[in-house]
Amino acid sequence: MFYRLSLLLLAVSLPLAAKSSDHPVLNVYTHPSFAAEWGPGPGVKEAFEAHCACTLNYTVLDSGGDILQRLRLEGTSTPADIVLGLDTATMETARQTGLIGKHERTLEQLALPIDWNDSHFIPYDWGYFAFVYDTQQLPEPPASLDALINAPDDLKIVIQDPRTSTPGLGLLLWMHSVYGDEASAKWEQLSKKILATTQSWSDGYFSLFMNGEAPMILSYSTSPAYHMAIDKTDRYQAVEFKEGHYLQVEVAALVESSKNKDLARSFLDFMLTPDFQRHIPLKNVMYPAIDLGTELPEVFDRLITPKNTFFMPPAEVASQRRKLINDWLNAMTQ
Repeated sequence: MFYRLSLLLLAVSLPLAAKSSDHPVLNVYTHPSFAAEWGPGPGVKEAFEAHCACTLNYTVLDSGGDILQRLRLEGTSTPADIVLGLDTATMETARQTGLIGKHERTLEQLALPIDWNDSHFIPYDWGYFAFVYDTQQLPEPPASLDALINAPDDLKIVIQDPRTSTPGLGLLLWMHSVYGDEASAKWEQLSKKILATTQSWSDGYFSLFMNGEAPMILSYSTSPAYHMAIDKTDRYQAVEFKEGHYLQVEVAALVESSKNKDLARSFLDFMLTPDFQRHIPLKNVMYPAIDLGTELPEVFDRLITPKNTFFMPPAEVASQRRKLINDWLNAMTQ
């Protein structure tokens, strides 16, 4: 989920593929950071088309939430064959639409920090939510959620809105996992340090954090890998919180109404091969869903490794999401 650009730029860099009478078209609904020319999408497209005798076509939507909303609106008339870009916080809601088909795969290739046996959704990457900080602005960042919440109010952070952003929802679940019924009170304290709550991750990361407007931002523990490997700088790092970090797994799924189910399942198989997964670490800037061995960039050995992990089962997230968001809204307006 790294470096989300505008859809206008994306449309220029990656026009949608035209249908061909000779090749079936596999339509994948995804988000900008996957399909952008700097993301994994172009490499995945080239590698899959090299052996599928098909055209892989991306329909690019703003976020995982927008993918789900588009699918709901289109229903069984959707042209999508695959949705790629939902996660463990949104997949149960997607399942409940009845529009997601079973993948019928064994998934023995997976290498995740949790067991996975879901019949509808297949992981393609994973990571931990974390606060990334600018070491030049903040040499000694808070080392725990408690320390952040109780820091002086002149320490300013950027977070994302849980109603529109996957990391924003992740922080909501993270706070709930640590504090339970006390989370609302903790949010009230934290609100005094929030410089901005942005609609998307990219709005905050590029416009505010990278421009020096705030020294800390909610992001991923893997975000520094890009800066270290591509920007050749150690300036931006993730701080390990002593309470632990919340785990996110990103997933793809077959659309039940797809007219290309065999081809779609072939893509899901391809997703768990090195030809797909090698594009994940430095282009989606997340951990790959399979063991890449020596192909995993060495900068990943320099990332924080949380000693404690929080993870709410997708069904529990779906049942509590509305209440948690309402509690958050109430706390932020006190």
